[in-house]
Amino acid sequence: MSSDELRGRQASVDGFAHEYITVGILMKKYQNVSLVDLPLSPYDVIVVFKAEDGSEDIIRGQIKTAKASISFTGGTRGGVDRAYISGVKEYIQTTKTSDVVIGLTPLSNNSFDLYFVPTVLIEKLSQKSISINRIQALKNNYEIFERCKDRDFVLNKCKEYGIL
Repeated sequence: MSSDELRGRQASVDGFAHEYITVGILMKKYQNVSLVDLPLSPYDVIVVFKAEDGSEDIIRGQIKTAKASISFTGGTRGGVDRAYISGVKEYIQTTKTSDVVIGLTPLSNNSFDLYFVPTVLIEKLSQKSISINRIQALKNNYEIFERCKDRDFVLNKCKEYGIL
């Protein structure tokens, strides 16, 4: 097996592992969390919040490995299998496809940071990725995660943080 194939396989394994790690972190905090087992879904995880009136609010999250930056694109394949043809074309996450992109940064084997980038912010930025250095205020920011669908809150906070 070539080194390119080995790197591609490892990237694939890391991606799947990072989805499970992110779900585990969120599950410890919010309990009602599930990995989505729908291969053509534009999101990987759902978190269900129950309101006092018994209704439910669901957050849809797309999980991305984040080393230097977080990609906001989907619909493409990486590594050795780049020629995969699924009928799904590359797209940028929006409020129609998910509510938040969650970038997981491995710090060590047992330590991780989560960057919560609401899709309302992604729509405003109108770009395919962002440097994690630019969004340090979103690192482990669970208030942003919980209110990721509140457009005014997110955009005002991101202005306050200097992201916009």
